[in-house]
Amino acid sequence: MFTFKAFRAIDEPEICQMFIDGHANVLKDYGVTKVTSSNNEWKDNPFVFVVTVHEDSTGNVVSGLRIHIAHQNYPLPLEGAIAQVDSTIRELVGEYRQIGTGEIGGLWNSKAISGYGIGAIFLSRTSLVIAEQLNVPTLFALCAEYTLKPTLQKGFEIEEKIGNKGTFFYPKLDLVATLAILKDVKGLPLALEEERDYIFDLRKNLQCKRVEMTYKGPIEITYDLLIKNPNWK
Repeated sequence: MFTFKAFRAIDEPEICQMFIDGHANVLKDYGVTKVTSSNNEWKDNPFVFVVTVHEDSTGNVVSGLRIHIAHQNYPLPLEGAIAQVDSTIRELVGEYRQIGTGEIGGLWNSKAISGYGIGAIFLSRTSLVIAEQLNVPTLFALCAEYTLKPTLQKGFEIEEKIGNKGTFFYPKLDLVATLAILKDVKGLPLALEEERDYIFDLRKNLQCKRVEMTYKGPIEITYDLLIKNPNWK
């Protein structure tokens, strides 16, 4: 029913545009028309990698996420977003950039697939599958209230040095965001055993088909997570 495809953004401009259009429509549905992290310049950034979810029957991109690798010439989206409320974010990212870090962001689902858990469960797992291919040891995530719990279950922890012990209002005053960090992408020592085992298994089987159980019953997912051009260094 669905195909998950991983790639470097600059290698797939047409799919990137499908991602951008789909994400913009979702943001409009929630009344968000201007978000720093949705800046579309990422499609030309050599340090951005993407996972898209394609509906097999139509070929449409119905969900997606990005990983931005931190580089001094390409600030992470969360740096610009959080700097509005806490300027120390740039210094914090700079410290982690010395060993290698990035950001998982831009995760969205179309209304057509809401309720399956495609994004919060299955797609978010794939980000940690491709992160290992990218050899990035740490990752940040800027979480909405509904994505915080599944993010922490995958081994992230709240970064309390930013905002009010990791929380602040973004992108609107009635929406709470939380900054989380994963300090061991390879080992995932803080992840739930179920999550860690699933991610480790996908890392060994980057191209496979699975029948996954969702909130709406079983679905078939084709995973195509082998990045053909992963060397960003």
